[in-house]
Amino acid sequence: MTSAAQSVEKSTRQALEAGEGILRLAPTWVPRSYMVPGRRLKLDSRDLYAYGTQRGGIDERWFASTTFAMNEGRTPDEGLSFIVSEGERFTLKAAVAVEGSRLIGAKMWDTYHRWPVYSKFYDNYGPIPHHLHQSDEHAKLVGREGKPEGYYYPPQLNATFGNFPHTYFGLEPGTTKDDICKCLERWDEGDNGILDFSKAYRLKPGTGWLVPPSILHAPGSLLTYEPQWGSDVLSMFQSMVDGRRVERSLLMQDVPPEKSHDFEFLVSLVDWAANTDPHFKDSHYLEPIPASDSASEGYVDRWIVYGRFAGQQKVSAKELTVMPGASCTIHDPGAYGLTVTQGHGVIGKLAIDCPAVIRFGQMTQDEVFVSHEAAMQGITFRNQSQTDPLVMLRFFGPDVHSDMPEVGSYRR
Repeated sequence: MTSAAQSVEKSTRQALEAGEGILRLAPTWVPRSYMVPGRRLKLDSRDLYAYGTQRGGIDERWFASTTFAMNEGRTPDEGLSFIVSEGERFTLKAAVAVEGSRLIGAKMWDTYHRWPVYSKFYDNYGPIPHHLHQSDEHAKLVGREGKPEGYYYPPQLNATFGNFPHTYFGLEPGTTKDDICKCLERWDEGDNGILDFSKAYRLKPGTGWLVPPSILHAPGSLLTYEPQWGSDVLSMFQSMVDGRRVERSLLMQDVPPEKSHDFEFLVSLVDWAANTDPHFKDSHYLEPIPASDSASEGYVDRWIVYGRFAGQQKVSAKELTVMPGASCTIHDPGAYGLTVTQGHGVIGKLAIDCPAVIRFGQMTQDEVFVSHEAAMQGITFRNQSQTDPLVMLRFFGPDVHSDMPEVGSYRR
């Protein structure tokens, strides 16, 4: 082990001991050059272009991330979460590398040798172009991994809806591959018309969607909590959005160079049966499901992202609400990243608080990573307000739960 690794190992152990298995994380901000920020991330408006206008505005905050943001011109650690403890600062990625079994559990560490998921808030004033995330099969062609993801629209952060609170999903039944090939051929002729072949769904705070790889989607303008696989891959299929050009390089960025102008190959990235499913909503739409009957005890824990991707449990999330003045102890079967969306209180022995405004580079008390060991032993949450609920979102990695609901279970 190198001296640097030894130093991180020592710091990680000290941080775990100080927080009794809970690590405090600093905010991680990510810009996107092709989007306009929705201004609901609580980042001070003076800092929206902290990376420079050439990089675009900051419209994303990443949580418990060991995944690099694959932006052009990115900083060396862009997308990575940092642990802050007793004056020291080091990446969660480095900590997992030296204390993997303790932090994420032996099974997950032995299988993936990393924390293979992350989550984010993305916050845009308008819609994102129609795009997909590659499957494992197609991502491997460029040395990457596919990206399944889930959506949840936190009510606390969606007091305003932006200018297009609708998301296009998939393709209308009857759409042909030749239709989409012709859209890609028209890339430089203005709007290539791909949304003519899709369907928009109105978005509602407090609900969500499950989005497997290879599904075309054009997310709308609600601030979105997005637990996902640890891979930043995509292919844009829409040439213009909100009157702005989408660079063709965003269609090709995660495609083998020799295939970048092969329209038949590009269309093969689309899972045709899943995209043209006439009952698409039934297979992907989510509403919260209580994890237990606990309201009389002063708290409610709800599934918000759940269901399997091609039969596999990849990522999931829950929303915990602790009522004013109440407390509860929650036992979870695996590590998780947590962020606070309302209120203040204590998690374990660490104070937590939902900030009103955050300056770029400022430390906050609204994000932690809970180790596998601590989650299994049980974490006590205390709401120290006598008026406001304490609301927290937490997301989990693969193959953690034995009781996770399936898509559609909310109807029962």
